[in-house]
Amino acid sequence: MSQPGIPISGGAPAGLQAQNGAASASGSLYTNGPVQNTLMSSQVSVSQGYNSQLPGSYPHLIPAKTLNPVSGQSNYGGSQTVSPLSNYQGPGQTLYRPLVASNPVTTSLHGGSVPRMPLPTSQNAAATSMPSGSFLPGASVQPPSNWQYNYPSTGSQTDHCPRASSQSLSGNTNLTTHQYVSSGDPSLQNSFIKSGITPNTNNGSMVVHNSYDEIEGGGFSATPQHTNKNPTMNRSVGYSYPSLPPGYQNTAPPSTTAMPPSSLNYPSGPQGFNQTPLGANHLTTSMSGLSLHPEGLRVINLLQERNMLPSTPLQPPVPNLHEDIQKLNCNPELFRCTLTSIPQTQALLNKAKLPLGLLLHPFKDLVQLPVVTSSTIVRCRSCRTYINPFVSFLDQRRWKCNLCYRVNDVPEEFMYNPLTRVYGEPHRRPEVQNATIEFMAPSEYMLRPPQPPVYLFVFDVSHNAVETGYLNTVCQSLLDNLDLLPGNTRTKIGFITFDSTIHFYSLQEGLSQPQMLIVSDIEDVFIPMPENLLVNLNESKELVQDLLKTLPQMFTKTLETQSALGPALQAAFKLMSPTGGRMSVFQTQLPTLGVGALRPREEPNQRSSAKEIHLTPSTDFYKKLALDCSGQQVAVDLFLLSGQYSDLASLGCISRYSAGSVYYYPSYHHQQNPVQVQKLQKELQRYLTRKIGFEAVMRIRCTKGLSIHTFHGNFFVRSTDLLSLPNVNPDAGYAVQMSVEESLTDTQLVSFQSALLYTSSKGERRIRVHTLCLPVVSTLNEVFLGADVQAIAGLLANMAVDRSVTASLSDARDALVNAVIDSLSAYRSSVLSNQQPGLMVPFSLRLFPLFVLALLKQKSFQTGTNARLDERIFAMCQVKNQPLVYLMLTTHPSLYRVDNLSDEGALNINDRTIPQPSILQLSVEKLSRDGAFLMDAGSVLMLWVGKNCGQNFLSRVLGVQNYALIPQTMTDLPELDTPESARIIAFISWLREQRPLFPILYVIRDESPMKANFLQNMVEDRTESALSYYEFLLHIQQQVNK
Repeated sequence: MSQPGIPISGGAPAGLQAQNGAASASGSLYTNGPVQNTLMSSQVSVSQGYNSQLPGSYPHLIPAKTLNPVSGQSNYGGSQTVSPLSNYQGPGQTLYRPLVASNPVTTSLHGGSVPRMPLPTSQNAAATSMPSGSFLPGASVQPPSNWQYNYPSTGSQTDHCPRASSQSLSGNTNLTTHQYVSSGDPSLQNSFIKSGITPNTNNGSMVVHNSYDEIEGGGFSATPQHTNKNPTMNRSVGYSYPSLPPGYQNTAPPSTTAMPPSSLNYPSGPQGFNQTPLGANHLTTSMSGLSLHPEGLRVINLLQERNMLPSTPLQPPVPNLHEDIQKLNCNPELFRCTLTSIPQTQALLNKAKLPLGLLLHPFKDLVQLPVVTSSTIVRCRSCRTYINPFVSFLDQRRWKCNLCYRVNDVPEEFMYNPLTRVYGEPHRRPEVQNATIEFMAPSEYMLRPPQPPVYLFVFDVSHNAVETGYLNTVCQSLLDNLDLLPGNTRTKIGFITFDSTIHFYSLQEGLSQPQMLIVSDIEDVFIPMPENLLVNLNESKELVQDLLKTLPQMFTKTLETQSALGPALQAAFKLMSPTGGRMSVFQTQLPTLGVGALRPREEPNQRSSAKEIHLTPSTDFYKKLALDCSGQQVAVDLFLLSGQYSDLASLGCISRYSAGSVYYYPSYHHQQNPVQVQKLQKELQRYLTRKIGFEAVMRIRCTKGLSIHTFHGNFFVRSTDLLSLPNVNPDAGYAVQMSVEESLTDTQLVSFQSALLYTSSKGERRIRVHTLCLPVVSTLNEVFLGADVQAIAGLLANMAVDRSVTASLSDARDALVNAVIDSLSAYRSSVLSNQQPGLMVPFSLRLFPLFVLALLKQKSFQTGTNARLDERIFAMCQVKNQPLVYLMLTTHPSLYRVDNLSDEGALNINDRTIPQPSILQLSVEKLSRDGAFLMDAGSVLMLWVGKNCGQNFLSRVLGVQNYALIPQTMTDLPELDTPESARIIAFISWLREQRPLFPILYVIRDESPMKANFLQNMVEDRTESALSYYEFLLHIQQQVNK
């Protein structure tokens, strides 16, 4: 194993890279490991196995480690190799693939001074900046730091001296039986037995794999063939097929999709069409001849045409593909690329100065999902790509992989199409007709029998916690949703509470009431009676209900102010290690006792300064524990309900690296802040009942010549490119950065494929596959024409979070501004033939400056405000974990006028009429005192009512006679029997549907304290510390025209 500081491959010092990318020396919240030196070409691989067991029991597993032979330290790392970074290298979770005979293009770094965004005259603009503020290789490289851990492993402990005092809980036990209802996946034909594994014969013997890497990836690779790189399409790239019979069910979850439906026709299910065979010559038709709208070729002077915001939701650009291929392409809500036309070479990408990357929402709730139950899952023998609509069939017996171009044989079973009941039609099977498909995985896709759904709840019951009254809300929500927890007859549940000690609850079947066991030795936590603390929910339901009814009252008189969160998490981890599952932790203050105790770091009077804000963790305890959790298939979700500084930068690591989520309720109090109670209830309801996948791994593959180097999201990178997701949920988004490693000159199309292998709450092993196909272009103009400005803004936001943590907030802000300046300068100098005055932009990037300005004013990156540090960190967590569609809404909210809603152009969904008002620019100019305006900022809705608003709206929507009677703290609209009331309530409930975070509605009067928040989101207006949109455009123009 290479050691830090020892030159390898040309003498560049290497930091041994542990997971998810670059970290500052102290370790950082959003990245796991050092920034790699850009001169490195290769690094010795360190392979890591998953500490697996043969199928059978669930013994106590120990986190997989590789021992460093020199230092004796354990490296929680995977097989990692390094290659030159792309132009747009953010210090994210940087992992590299080995070079394959590529000629890397050396990118020239920006020299000299960095154009900084000028501040209004009131601000001091002399803040120091880094030599380069762009997202470029080499910019602000920190010294490599290793994430190597040297501490004893925490396996199961046998404790010979029982140290637990036991006491009984009082409470009536009323016998109530509930029929078990599940909101998880619909029941499906299963190709294997639930409780165990049916051996799948593979050449007569059962294959046992010892790592997820082998199951999902390279374990099966045959000798690579040298195939012709140019994929000539001798046959068509997909055909039609009728509806799916049993075994290929289209399964529909109970609820519809979250966001307003896209107006583009992206299929989510079977699409029938007649297609003539496509030859390669059909695929290279020039850009102007196909689906681009005429305005796509327009050049816009933003200083003259500022109002470019469309009045309807902005749609992603449609890739410039033959319509028969585009019909089969992946829905952009699930999988989209920052550039819908991929540059042929890295040099061309560098010239465009645009980031290349993918944004994914892989586990999104879908209305229609084809599910295939087949004993043969057809994959490329060389690169393990799943067969998809963009492969080419050379004849009935052979297909060519669209990622590595290997020619594969079609298995005999795949020759028969069960839909048409015709033999010899492999190209008509659903696998080749759907860009999104789910396979029921046979037993060789398992390391052990599928785990049961396990839910462990960990509650802070210190005096501070009891004061907030959160336990009443959480326990009541659990009682209400107990029967809706995704699972089956194997579902397990358990509870731990903690203050300065840790309390376990025995819920053993046969007890008349729950039994409390207190462990006061927090230095050496052990598990009393481990077999009765996680119990079968069906068998012990009455005891669970008893406990939930009595818990809120049990600690009402507590005087314990201390919080031993670290030891409680250690105990919970030990309890869950044998099976894995989901840990839900509720915390209300800074942890003060035992391991993981933290000190306050926020200076209230320094909130607004961009210097010295603590974005990095103060301890690596939570990260280390999260990595242990990940190794044992445990994900930790953190609910922080706190009015005080709680160091979310440190606490958030427990969710960040275990693939969990963070929920934050500042100033939660059941009486003083009732609106937060409603928010917690609604979010818990979704959290407890939404679909969940356990023990998941995800891999993203791309066509030969492209490489993925940096990952963003909540996970742990197990090997070079395998993301470990102990839990996966439908509200999580991910992003990756890519580079063009080898020239794509012989290639007309490239494809990207994400494969998510998971265990459903019903105990079925499944694989969800999404495949995206995009054209390759050779000119700079075509690259710009295909730019997806929302995806670019989303990827830049992820990169800017990493830059804030590894360098500084001002550095991240500079880099965002420079991203706009660099790309528009490149467009001006290399694409425009005549140099006109003004700020000239391609139509595709007309909103780029606006979205970047919105990012600079977003809570993650804004300066000069009284944003609490925890609120800023939470906003950063959201950037890294939210799907693009929600990230864009929190960055650039939608503003609607709602005092004149009509049914014109309304949507009809399930017999409901949903009005569709126009989206307005975010400027006070668009408001009028005689109207009412609704702002949808993703996690909050604000209804501003003008002073002279019509009597009609006041009485028929708000139910008040005059303006003065609007309550100061109105957070709900009355349901009145008027068409106006019905329309606005239908519109608001449609906006709220299926959101991961429930948006509270605030009704705002002119003199309301919330008005400042409303105006803060007016992105186009000037604030005390940020430019207006017009001033920002002038600044960009000045820099571009230098």
